[in-house]
Amino acid sequence: MEHIISLRGISKSFAGVQALDNVTLEIAPGEVHCLAGENGSGKSTLIKVLSGVHAPDGGEIILGGESHRALTPKQAIAHGIQVIYQDFSVFPNLTVLENLAFTSEISDKRPFVSWRRMRRTAETALEKIGVSIDLDARVDSLPVAQKQLIAIARALMNDARLLVLDEPTTALTNREVARLFSVIADLTAEGVAIIFVSHKLEEVFEISQRFTIIRNGRHVITCLPEELDRASFSFYMTGREFDDERFTGGDIAADPILELDGLSVSGAFEDVSLALRPGEILGVTGLLGSGRTELALAMFGLMPHDSGRIIVDGKEAKLRGIRDAIDLGMAYVPEDRLTEGLALERSIGKNITISVIDKFVSRLGTLRESQLNAEAQRWVDRLKIATPTPANAASTLSGGNQQRVVIGKWLATGPRVLVLNGPTVGVDIGSKHDIHRVLRELAADGLAVIIISDDIPEILENCNRVLVMRDGRIVHEVDSVDTTEERLSDLMSKDVAEGGKR
Repeated sequence: MEHIISLRGISKSFAGVQALDNVTLEIAPGEVHCLAGENGSGKSTLIKVLSGVHAPDGGEIILGGESHRALTPKQAIAHGIQVIYQDFSVFPNLTVLENLAFTSEISDKRPFVSWRRMRRTAETALEKIGVSIDLDARVDSLPVAQKQLIAIARALMNDARLLVLDEPTTALTNREVARLFSVIADLTAEGVAIIFVSHKLEEVFEISQRFTIIRNGRHVITCLPEELDRASFSFYMTGREFDDERFTGGDIAADPILELDGLSVSGAFEDVSLALRPGEILGVTGLLGSGRTELALAMFGLMPHDSGRIIVDGKEAKLRGIRDAIDLGMAYVPEDRLTEGLALERSIGKNITISVIDKFVSRLGTLRESQLNAEAQRWVDRLKIATPTPANAASTLSGGNQQRVVIGKWLATGPRVLVLNGPTVGVDIGSKHDIHRVLRELAADGLAVIIISDDIPEILENCNRVLVMRDGRIVHEVDSVDTTEERLSDLMSKDVAEGGKR
Protein backbone atom coordinates (compact mmCIF):
# COMPACT_ATOMS: atom_id res chain seq x y z
CA MET A 1 0.00 0.00 0.00
CA GLU A 2 1.23 3.49 -0.87
CA HIS A 3 1.58 5.72 2.15
CA ILE A 4 1.68 9.49 2.41
CA ILE A 5 4.18 9.11 5.21
CA SER A 6 5.72 6.19 7.09
CA LEU A 7 7.38 6.56 10.47
CA ARG A 8 9.32 3.39 11.24
CA GLY A 9 11.00 2.54 14.53
CA ILE A 10 10.92 6.14 15.74
CA SER A 11 12.61 6.85 19.10
CA LYS A 12 13.00 10.15 20.93
CA SER A 13 14.14 11.09 24.41
CA PHE A 14 14.31 14.36 26.33
CA ALA A 15 16.83 14.80 29.14
CA GLY A 16 16.98 11.04 29.61
CA VAL A 17 13.20 10.54 29.54
CA GLN A 18 12.15 8.17 26.73
CA ALA A 19 9.20 9.85 25.00
CA LEU A 20 9.07 7.46 22.02
CA ASP A 21 10.52 3.98 21.80
CA ASN A 22 10.48 2.18 18.43
CA VAL A 23 7.10 3.57 17.29
CA THR A 24 5.71 2.91 13.82
CA LEU A 25 2.94 4.92 12.16
CA GLU A 26 1.90 4.72 8.50
CA ILE A 27 -0.78 6.90 6.92
CA ALA A 28 -2.51 6.03 3.63
CA PRO A 29 -4.15 8.55 1.28
CA GLY A 30 -7.83 9.21 1.94
CA GLU A 31 -8.00 7.51 5.34
CA VAL A 32 -9.03 8.81 8.74
CA HIS A 33 -6.47 7.36 11.13
CA CYS A 34 -7.10 7.66 14.87
CA LEU A 35 -3.94 8.23 16.90
CA ALA A 36 -4.84 7.34 20.47
CA GLY A 37 -3.05 7.29 23.79
CA GLU A 38 -3.24 8.75 27.26
CA ASN A 39 -1.81 12.17 28.04
CA GLY A 40 1.95 11.68 28.20
CA SER A 41 1.86 8.59 25.96
CA GLY A 42 3.94 10.27 23.25
CA LYS A 43 1.22 11.36 20.80
CA SER A 44 2.32 15.00 20.73
CA THR A 45 5.99 14.05 20.31
CA LEU A 46 5.11 11.72 17.42
CA ILE A 47 3.10 14.48 15.71
CA LYS A 48 6.03 16.88 16.12
CA VAL A 49 8.36 14.32 14.54
CA LEU A 50 6.15 13.88 11.46
CA SER A 51 5.68 17.67 11.14
CA GLY A 52 9.41 18.37 11.44
CA VAL A 53 9.39 20.10 14.83
CA HIS A 54 11.44 17.36 16.52
CA ALA A 55 14.26 15.30 15.04
CA PRO A 56 14.05 11.68 16.22
CA ASP A 57 17.01 9.98 17.87
CA GLY A 58 16.50 6.87 15.78
CA GLY A 59 14.27 5.36 13.14
CA GLU A 60 13.34 6.23 9.58
CA ILE A 61 10.84 8.57 7.93
CA ILE A 62 9.66 7.65 4.43
CA LEU A 63 8.18 10.69 2.67
CA GLY A 64 7.77 11.24 -1.04
CA GLY A 65 9.44 7.92 -1.75
CA GLU A 66 12.62 9.01 0.01
CA SER A 67 14.11 7.99 3.34
CA HIS A 68 14.85 10.74 5.87
CA ARG A 69 16.48 10.60 9.27
CA ALA A 70 14.54 13.72 10.20
CA LEU A 71 12.33 16.36 8.59
CA THR A 72 12.33 20.11 8.82
CA PRO A 73 8.98 21.95 9.13
CA LYS A 74 9.58 23.36 5.64
CA GLN A 75 9.99 19.86 4.20
CA ALA A 76 6.88 18.60 5.95
CA ILE A 77 4.75 21.52 4.68
CA ALA A 78 6.19 21.12 1.16
CA HIS A 79 4.97 17.50 1.19
CA GLY A 80 1.49 18.55 2.31
CA ILE A 81 1.65 17.86 6.05
CA GLN A 82 -0.36 20.32 8.11
CA VAL A 83 -1.10 20.21 11.87
CA ILE A 84 -4.14 22.02 13.25
CA TYR A 85 -3.71 22.34 17.00
CA GLN A 86 -6.44 23.01 19.54
CA ASP A 87 -5.87 26.78 19.40
CA PHE A 88 -6.04 26.63 15.54
CA SER A 89 -3.16 29.18 15.27
CA VAL A 90 -5.39 31.76 13.58
CA PHE A 91 -4.90 35.52 14.02
CA PRO A 92 -7.85 36.67 16.15
CA ASN A 93 -7.39 40.37 15.44
CA LEU A 94 -7.47 39.92 11.65
CA THR A 95 -10.42 39.27 9.35
CA VAL A 96 -11.27 35.93 7.81
CA LEU A 97 -10.03 37.23 4.47
CA GLU A 98 -6.69 38.30 5.94
CA ASN A 99 -6.19 34.99 7.76
CA LEU A 100 -6.79 33.06 4.56
CA ALA A 101 -5.01 35.19 1.98
CA PHE A 102 -2.07 36.98 3.59
CA THR A 103 0.14 33.88 3.56
CA SER A 104 -0.14 33.45 -0.20
CA GLU A 105 0.45 37.16 -0.78
CA ILE A 106 3.63 37.02 1.30
CA SER A 107 4.91 33.72 -0.10
CA ASP A 108 4.40 34.97 -3.68
CA LYS A 109 6.54 38.02 -2.77
CA ARG A 110 4.10 40.41 -4.38
CA PRO A 111 5.22 44.06 -4.18
CA PHE A 112 1.66 45.35 -3.66
CA VAL A 113 -1.39 43.95 -1.90
CA SER A 114 -4.43 43.42 -4.10
CA TRP A 115 -7.55 43.17 -1.98
CA ARG A 116 -9.52 41.90 -4.96
CA ARG A 117 -7.03 39.09 -5.51
CA MET A 118 -7.01 38.31 -1.78
CA ARG A 119 -10.80 38.08 -1.75
CA ARG A 120 -10.76 35.63 -4.66
CA THR A 121 -8.12 33.58 -2.85
CA ALA A 122 -10.15 33.47 0.36
CA GLU A 123 -13.38 32.61 -1.45
CA THR A 124 -11.66 29.75 -3.27
CA ALA A 125 -10.26 28.44 0.03
CA LEU A 126 -13.70 28.28 1.65
CA GLU A 127 -15.27 26.77 -1.48
CA LYS A 128 -12.83 23.86 -1.18
CA ILE A 129 -14.51 22.78 2.05
CA GLY A 130 -18.00 23.89 1.04
CA VAL A 131 -18.61 26.50 3.75
CA SER A 132 -19.66 30.14 3.74
CA ILE A 133 -18.17 32.52 6.31
CA ASP A 134 -18.25 36.33 6.27
CA LEU A 135 -14.81 37.25 4.90
CA ASP A 136 -14.89 40.68 6.52
CA ALA A 137 -15.61 39.40 10.05
CA ARG A 138 -12.84 39.54 12.63
CA VAL A 139 -11.89 36.03 13.59
CA ASP A 140 -12.17 36.73 17.34
CA SER A 141 -15.88 37.46 16.82
CA LEU A 142 -16.58 34.02 15.36
CA PRO A 143 -17.65 30.80 17.11
CA VAL A 144 -15.07 28.07 17.67
CA ALA A 145 -16.43 25.89 14.87
CA GLN A 146 -15.87 28.59 12.25
CA LYS A 147 -12.34 29.30 13.51
CA GLN A 148 -11.59 25.62 13.04
CA LEU A 149 -12.95 25.59 9.50
CA ILE A 150 -10.82 28.65 8.68
CA ALA A 151 -7.74 26.78 9.93
CA ILE A 152 -8.65 23.76 7.75
CA ALA A 153 -9.29 25.95 4.69
CA ARG A 154 -5.96 27.71 5.17
CA ALA A 155 -4.14 24.37 5.44
CA LEU A 156 -5.71 23.16 2.19
CA MET A 157 -4.45 26.28 0.41
CA ASN A 158 -0.97 24.80 0.85
CA ASP A 159 -2.03 21.62 -1.01
CA ALA A 160 -2.35 19.62 2.19
CA ARG A 161 -2.24 15.85 1.71
CA LEU A 162 -2.27 15.02 5.43
CA LEU A 163 -4.15 16.99 8.10
CA VAL A 164 -3.51 16.32 11.78
CA LEU A 165 -6.54 17.37 13.83
CA ASP A 166 -5.68 17.61 17.54
CA GLU A 167 -8.79 17.30 19.77
CA PRO A 168 -10.89 18.99 17.06
CA THR A 169 -14.32 18.61 18.69
CA THR A 170 -13.65 19.68 22.28
CA ALA A 171 -15.69 22.91 22.09
CA LEU A 172 -18.15 21.99 19.32
CA THR A 173 -21.88 21.33 19.50
CA ASN A 174 -23.29 18.09 18.09
CA ARG A 175 -24.40 19.93 14.96
CA GLU A 176 -20.95 21.47 14.50
CA VAL A 177 -19.30 18.06 14.97
CA ALA A 178 -21.58 16.65 12.26
CA ARG A 179 -20.56 19.52 9.96
CA LEU A 180 -16.87 18.91 10.65
CA PHE A 181 -17.27 15.19 9.94
CA SER A 182 -18.99 16.07 6.65
CA VAL A 183 -16.02 18.25 5.68
CA ILE A 184 -13.64 15.42 6.63
CA ALA A 185 -15.61 12.97 4.47
CA ASP A 186 -15.34 15.33 1.49
CA LEU A 187 -11.60 15.74 2.03
CA THR A 188 -10.89 12.02 2.31
CA ALA A 189 -12.94 11.39 -0.85
CA GLU A 190 -10.40 13.62 -2.60
CA GLY A 191 -7.49 11.63 -1.17
CA VAL A 192 -6.58 13.87 1.78
CA ALA A 193 -5.62 11.80 4.84
CA ILE A 194 -6.62 12.76 8.38
CA ILE A 195 -4.89 11.92 11.65
CA PHE A 196 -7.66 12.30 14.22
CA VAL A 197 -6.56 12.77 17.84
CA SER A 198 -9.39 12.66 20.39
CA HIS A 199 -10.33 11.28 23.81
CA LYS A 200 -13.99 10.92 22.76
CA LEU A 201 -14.52 7.23 22.07
CA GLU A 202 -17.88 7.62 20.33
CA GLU A 203 -16.41 10.04 17.82
CA VAL A 204 -13.28 8.10 16.97
CA PHE A 205 -15.28 4.93 16.39
CA GLU A 206 -17.71 6.84 14.19
CA ILE A 207 -15.15 8.42 11.89
CA SER A 208 -11.91 6.39 11.94
CA GLN A 209 -10.94 3.70 9.42
CA ARG A 210 -7.81 2.62 11.31
CA PHE A 211 -6.44 3.00 14.80
CA THR A 212 -2.92 3.28 16.13
CA ILE A 213 -2.66 3.18 19.91
CA ILE A 214 0.52 4.04 21.83
CA ARG A 215 1.24 3.73 25.53
CA ASN A 216 4.25 5.00 27.47
CA GLY A 217 5.96 5.95 24.23
CA ARG A 218 5.56 2.50 22.65
CA HIS A 219 3.45 1.21 19.80
CA VAL A 220 0.72 -1.06 21.18
CA ILE A 221 -1.48 -1.91 18.20
CA THR A 222 -2.59 -0.78 14.75
CA CYS A 223 -5.95 -2.24 13.81
CA LEU A 224 -9.37 -1.77 12.22
CA PRO A 225 -12.40 -0.45 14.17
CA GLU A 226 -14.13 -3.84 14.11
CA GLU A 227 -11.19 -5.29 16.04
CA LEU A 228 -11.91 -2.99 18.99
CA ASP A 229 -14.67 -2.27 21.46
CA ARG A 230 -14.75 0.28 24.27
CA ALA A 231 -13.23 -2.11 26.81
CA SER A 232 -10.33 -3.25 24.61
CA PHE A 233 -9.69 0.31 23.41
CA SER A 234 -9.36 1.46 27.03
CA PHE A 235 -7.16 -1.50 27.90
CA TYR A 236 -4.76 -0.92 25.00
CA MET A 237 -4.48 2.77 25.95
CA THR A 238 -3.97 2.31 29.68
CA GLY A 239 -3.01 -1.31 30.36
CA ARG A 240 -5.88 -1.34 32.86
CA GLU A 241 -9.33 -2.92 32.88
CA PHE A 242 -12.24 -0.75 33.98
CA ASP A 243 -15.63 -1.55 35.39
CA ASP A 244 -18.24 0.52 33.50
CA GLU A 245 -21.04 -0.34 35.92
CA ARG A 246 -23.37 2.59 36.43
CA PHE A 247 -23.39 4.43 39.73
CA THR A 248 -26.57 3.94 41.72
CA GLY A 249 -25.56 5.64 44.96
CA GLY A 250 -25.78 4.47 48.50
CA ASP A 251 -27.11 6.29 51.54
CA ILE A 252 -28.74 9.44 50.14
CA ALA A 253 -30.10 11.85 52.74
CA ALA A 254 -33.84 12.59 52.78
CA ASP A 255 -33.53 16.36 53.11
CA PRO A 256 -31.93 18.44 50.36
CA ILE A 257 -28.87 20.52 51.15
CA LEU A 258 -29.27 22.72 48.05
CA GLU A 259 -32.44 23.79 46.28
CA LEU A 260 -33.10 26.10 43.37
CA ASP A 261 -36.61 27.54 43.23
CA GLY A 262 -37.54 29.14 39.91
CA LEU A 263 -34.04 30.53 39.38
CA SER A 264 -33.61 32.76 36.33
CA VAL A 265 -30.83 34.78 34.72
CA SER A 266 -31.98 36.99 31.85
CA GLY A 267 -30.68 35.76 28.49
CA ALA A 268 -29.16 32.59 29.98
CA PHE A 269 -31.80 30.39 31.65
CA GLU A 270 -35.17 30.71 33.34
CA ASP A 271 -37.39 29.06 35.92
CA VAL A 272 -34.90 26.36 36.96
CA SER A 273 -35.86 24.33 40.00
CA LEU A 274 -33.95 21.39 41.45
CA ALA A 275 -33.09 19.71 44.73
CA LEU A 276 -29.75 18.13 45.65
CA ARG A 277 -29.23 15.78 48.59
CA PRO A 278 -26.08 14.70 50.45
CA GLY A 279 -24.73 11.45 49.03
CA GLU A 280 -26.23 12.10 45.61
CA ILE A 281 -24.57 12.77 42.25
CA LEU A 282 -26.93 14.81 40.10
CA GLY A 283 -26.25 15.21 36.39
CA VAL A 284 -27.13 18.32 34.41
CA THR A 285 -26.70 17.98 30.67
CA GLY A 286 -27.49 19.87 27.50
CA LEU A 287 -25.86 21.04 24.32
CA LEU A 288 -23.62 24.11 24.17
CA GLY A 289 -25.86 27.15 24.59
CA SER A 290 -28.48 25.28 26.63
CA GLY A 291 -27.71 27.38 29.72
CA ARG A 292 -25.91 24.67 31.68
CA THR A 293 -22.69 26.64 32.29
CA GLU A 294 -24.57 29.80 33.26
CA LEU A 295 -26.56 27.73 35.76
CA ALA A 296 -23.30 26.56 37.36
CA LEU A 297 -22.02 30.14 37.58
CA ALA A 298 -25.25 31.33 39.20
CA MET A 299 -25.14 28.55 41.80
CA PHE A 300 -21.66 29.67 42.82
CA GLY A 301 -22.41 33.39 42.99
CA LEU A 302 -20.48 34.23 39.83
CA MET A 303 -23.58 35.30 37.89
CA PRO A 304 -26.30 37.23 39.77
CA HIS A 305 -29.77 35.82 39.26
CA ASP A 306 -32.73 38.03 38.33
CA SER A 307 -35.44 36.02 40.04
CA GLY A 308 -36.01 32.87 42.01
CA ARG A 309 -34.24 31.59 45.11
CA ILE A 310 -31.14 29.61 46.08
CA ILE A 311 -31.87 27.67 49.26
CA VAL A 312 -29.21 26.05 51.43
CA ASP A 313 -30.22 23.92 54.43
CA GLY A 314 -33.79 25.12 54.07
CA LYS A 315 -32.90 28.83 54.22
CA GLU A 316 -32.69 31.28 51.35
CA ALA A 317 -29.07 32.15 50.59
CA LYS A 318 -27.88 35.54 49.38
CA LEU A 319 -24.90 34.96 47.10
CA ARG A 320 -23.15 38.25 46.44
CA GLY A 321 -20.02 36.50 45.21
CA ILE A 322 -17.69 33.54 45.53
CA ARG A 323 -16.88 34.12 49.20
CA ASP A 324 -20.55 33.80 50.18
CA ALA A 325 -20.80 30.49 48.29
CA ILE A 326 -17.64 29.12 49.93
CA ASP A 327 -18.89 30.15 53.38
CA LEU A 328 -22.04 28.12 52.69
CA GLY A 329 -19.95 25.04 51.93
CA MET A 330 -20.07 25.20 48.13
CA ALA A 331 -17.22 24.53 45.69
CA TYR A 332 -17.04 24.94 41.92
CA VAL A 333 -14.65 23.26 39.48
CA PRO A 334 -14.76 25.44 36.32
CA GLU A 335 -15.02 24.32 32.71
CA ASP A 336 -11.64 25.74 31.63
CA ARG A 337 -9.04 24.59 34.15
CA LEU A 338 -6.16 26.40 32.38
CA THR A 339 -7.57 29.92 32.50
CA GLU A 340 -10.06 29.68 35.36
CA GLY A 341 -8.76 26.98 37.69
CA LEU A 342 -4.96 27.00 37.80
CA ALA A 343 -1.95 29.25 38.17
CA LEU A 344 0.15 27.12 35.83
CA GLU A 345 3.57 28.49 36.77
CA ARG A 346 2.92 28.19 40.51
CA SER A 347 3.62 24.94 42.30
CA ILE A 348 1.13 22.12 42.56
CA GLY A 349 1.11 22.55 46.33
CA LYS A 350 0.38 26.29 46.17
CA ASN A 351 -2.43 25.69 43.68
CA ILE A 352 -4.05 23.21 46.06
CA THR A 353 -3.68 25.25 49.24
CA ILE A 354 -4.40 28.75 47.92
CA SER A 355 -8.09 28.34 48.75
CA VAL A 356 -7.35 27.56 52.43
CA ILE A 357 -4.14 29.49 53.02
CA ASP A 358 -5.75 31.60 55.79
CA LYS A 359 -6.01 28.46 57.95
CA PHE A 360 -2.22 28.17 58.03
CA VAL A 361 -1.37 31.69 59.16
CA SER A 362 -0.04 31.97 62.70
CA ARG A 363 -1.06 34.65 65.19
CA LEU A 364 2.08 36.52 64.24
CA GLY A 365 1.00 36.59 60.60
CA THR A 366 3.54 34.03 59.34
CA LEU A 367 2.75 30.93 57.30
CA ARG A 368 3.04 27.55 58.97
CA GLU A 369 4.91 26.09 56.01
CA SER A 370 5.20 22.53 57.29
CA GLN A 371 1.44 22.24 57.86
CA LEU A 372 0.71 23.89 54.52
CA ASN A 373 2.99 21.41 52.74
CA ALA A 374 1.39 18.51 54.60
CA GLU A 375 -2.05 19.63 53.44
CA ALA A 376 -0.86 19.77 49.83
CA GLN A 377 0.71 16.31 50.11
CA ARG A 378 -2.51 14.94 51.60
CA TRP A 379 -4.48 15.84 48.48
CA VAL A 380 -1.70 14.75 46.13
CA ASP A 381 -1.88 11.32 47.80
CA ARG A 382 -5.68 11.19 48.04
CA LEU A 383 -6.22 12.13 44.39
CA LYS A 384 -3.18 10.18 43.13
CA ILE A 385 -1.69 13.20 41.38
CA ALA A 386 1.28 11.89 39.39
CA THR A 387 4.19 14.09 40.48
CA PRO A 388 7.47 13.42 42.27
CA THR A 389 6.86 16.49 44.46
CA PRO A 390 4.11 19.08 45.03
CA ALA A 391 6.86 21.70 44.59
CA ASN A 392 6.78 21.16 40.82
CA ALA A 393 4.89 23.68 38.70
CA ALA A 394 1.31 22.78 37.76
CA SER A 395 2.33 23.24 34.11
CA THR A 396 4.46 20.08 34.34
CA LEU A 397 1.37 17.89 34.76
CA SER A 398 -0.80 16.17 32.18
CA GLY A 399 -4.34 17.44 31.66
CA GLY A 400 -5.84 14.75 33.86
CA ASN A 401 -3.48 15.51 36.72
CA GLN A 402 -4.06 19.24 36.37
CA GLN A 403 -7.77 18.60 36.74
CA ARG A 404 -7.12 16.63 39.93
CA VAL A 405 -5.21 19.63 41.29
CA VAL A 406 -8.24 21.87 40.66
CA ILE A 407 -10.52 19.35 42.36
CA GLY A 408 -8.07 19.08 45.26
CA LYS A 409 -8.01 22.86 45.66
CA TRP A 410 -11.75 22.90 46.24
CA LEU A 411 -11.93 19.73 48.32
CA ALA A 412 -9.41 21.31 50.68
CA THR A 413 -12.10 23.83 51.64
CA GLY A 414 -14.19 20.99 53.10
CA PRO A 415 -17.27 21.62 50.93
CA ARG A 416 -20.67 20.05 51.37
CA VAL A 417 -21.71 20.74 47.75
CA LEU A 418 -19.34 20.21 44.81
CA VAL A 419 -20.34 21.48 41.36
CA LEU A 420 -18.16 20.30 38.47
CA ASN A 421 -18.53 21.83 35.02
CA GLY A 422 -17.11 19.51 32.34
CA PRO A 423 -14.96 17.63 34.87
CA THR A 424 -13.12 15.47 32.31
CA VAL A 425 -12.93 17.67 29.19
CA GLY A 426 -9.63 16.94 27.42
CA VAL A 427 -8.75 14.25 29.96
CA ASP A 428 -7.53 10.82 28.88
CA ILE A 429 -9.42 7.61 29.59
CA GLY A 430 -7.37 6.50 32.59
CA SER A 431 -7.57 9.86 34.35
CA LYS A 432 -11.27 10.10 33.53
CA HIS A 433 -11.97 6.80 35.32
CA ASP A 434 -9.84 7.88 38.28
CA ILE A 435 -11.70 11.20 38.60
CA HIS A 436 -15.05 9.41 38.42
CA ARG A 437 -13.91 6.99 41.12
CA VAL A 438 -13.02 9.91 43.40
CA LEU A 439 -16.42 11.54 42.83
CA ARG A 440 -18.22 8.32 43.71
CA GLU A 441 -16.15 7.97 46.88
CA LEU A 442 -16.94 11.55 47.85
CA ALA A 443 -20.66 10.94 47.37
CA ALA A 444 -20.39 7.80 49.50
CA ASP A 445 -18.85 9.99 52.23
CA GLY A 446 -21.92 12.27 52.13
CA LEU A 447 -20.84 15.00 49.72
CA ALA A 448 -23.54 16.34 47.41
CA VAL A 449 -22.23 16.45 43.83
CA ILE A 450 -23.46 18.02 40.61
CA ILE A 451 -21.81 17.01 37.32
CA ILE A 452 -22.52 19.39 34.44
CA SER A 453 -21.46 17.80 31.15
CA ASP A 454 -22.48 16.99 27.59
CA ASP A 455 -20.45 13.76 27.75
CA ILE A 456 -23.37 11.34 27.69
CA PRO A 457 -21.53 8.21 28.94
CA GLU A 458 -20.01 10.26 31.77
CA ILE A 459 -23.43 11.50 32.84
CA LEU A 460 -25.19 8.14 32.66
CA GLU A 461 -22.42 6.15 34.35
CA ASN A 462 -21.88 8.49 37.30
CA CYS A 463 -25.18 10.17 38.20
CA ASN A 464 -28.25 9.03 40.11
CA ARG A 465 -30.55 11.39 38.25
CA VAL A 466 -30.11 13.51 35.13
CA LEU A 467 -31.70 16.86 34.34
CA VAL A 468 -31.76 17.82 30.65
CA MET A 469 -31.50 21.49 29.71
CA ARG A 470 -32.51 22.98 26.40
CA ASP A 471 -32.95 26.64 25.47
CA GLY A 472 -32.34 27.74 29.06
CA ARG A 473 -34.92 25.46 30.67
CA ILE A 474 -34.95 22.06 32.33
CA VAL A 475 -37.11 20.04 29.97
CA HIS A 476 -36.66 16.48 31.24
CA GLU A 477 -35.61 14.53 34.31
CA VAL A 478 -34.56 10.91 33.82
CA ASP A 479 -33.26 8.01 35.90
CA SER A 480 -29.78 7.15 34.65
CA VAL A 481 -30.22 3.42 35.30
CA ASP A 482 -32.96 2.90 32.70
CA THR A 483 -31.93 5.55 30.14
CA THR A 484 -29.88 4.68 27.06
CA GLU A 485 -27.22 6.90 25.50
CA GLU A 486 -29.32 7.21 22.35
CA ARG A 487 -32.40 8.38 24.26
CA LEU A 488 -30.49 10.93 26.31
CA SER A 489 -28.92 12.29 23.11
CA ASP A 490 -32.41 12.67 21.63
CA LEU A 491 -33.68 14.43 24.74
CA MET A 492 -30.78 16.90 24.56
CA SER A 493 -31.32 17.80 20.93
CA LYS A 494 -35.06 17.70 20.30
CA ASP A 495 -38.46 17.65 21.92
CA VAL A 496 -39.21 14.10 23.06
CA ALA A 497 -42.36 14.18 25.12
CA GLU A 498 -42.84 10.57 26.11
CA GLY A 499 -41.36 9.61 29.49
CA GLY A 500 -39.22 11.82 31.69
CA LYS A 501 -40.42 15.16 32.92
CA ARG A 502 -41.30 18.24 30.89
